[in-house]
Amino acid sequence: MSLKLYRPTPDGGLEPSPVEGVDYRRQLRSRRWNPARLANPDTQKSNPWIVVIGIILLAVLTFVLVVAGYASGFWQLG
Repeated sequence: MSLKLYRPTPDGGLEPSPVEGVDYRRQLRSRRWNPARLANPDTQKSNPWIVVIGIILLAVLTFVLVVAGYASGFWQLG
């Protein structure tokens, strides 16, 4: 059993509210305007492999820097 919602009418009575669709995505969109796509023509898509290689190189460089710091005595454990 579901709860029926009623709204007032101009003559003082009540009428059932219209049933809206079950699509939750309709609630996420603005009803006031039709928003434009947020396209940025100044950007260029980068190759995913270059991004992955860059992140791996950054991780390796960080690891080497930390190991070299502990090996040289620059940092000390405890």
